[in-house]
Amino acid sequence: MGLVYLRELNSETKLAIWRIEETADELLSRLQLDEREKARLESLGKGKRTLHWLATRVLLRYLLKTEDYIACPSDDNGKPFLPDYPYKISLTHSFDYAGVLMSTQGECGIDLEIVKDKVLRVKEKFLKPKELAFIQDNNIEQLYACWCAKEAVYKLQGNKGVSFLEDMTILPFQYKPQGIMTLLLRKERKTQFFQVYYEKFQDYMLGYVVADEK
Repeated sequence: MGLVYLRELNSETKLAIWRIEETADELLSRLQLDEREKARLESLGKGKRTLHWLATRVLLRYLLKTEDYIACPSDDNGKPFLPDYPYKISLTHSFDYAGVLMSTQGECGIDLEIVKDKVLRVKEKFLKPKELAFIQDNNIEQLYACWCAKEAVYKLQGNKGVSFLEDMTILPFQYKPQGIMTLLLRKERKTQFFQVYYEKFQDYMLGYVVADEK
């Protein structure tokens, strides 16, 4: 099917979601890979991980409006970047979908998760008691919105060792199918505030955030 969601958040930022119905060979036929990428692809083996990796790269080409080779390495923390373009990027995938967020405004993060009740069993692992206190009747969608927000900020800041539970705090918010929440990141005596957008997308929850570095 290909592209199923495209949104320009502002003149500097856009996100897109791709529904993966192609085979790995079909996706691969749309790409050019260097030797490092070929080795990375080989290490993934067969299955969803390969499809996810390929689909995010196809989606990057769609957003950048080019069929040429796009270098997209990762830094030492695993954060992907585009050395030949001015955009900061973040990638996500879940089951049959892959997503890309890109911005010239600042660092960004995106997360897409299928909504399942298993989150009820792990909610204490990523939310403090004071955060759980504002969750409405164990609202599964609200719990996923919180998870996606923390994952998106984790990807934005790009450093390993940041704890969802200890270092991130979400301020109380009333859940709606689409909204904004405020997240505090405290690490190494520094506090940052992020406005994280979330929205229900079919059977999934989507969270995304962009830092204003200008």
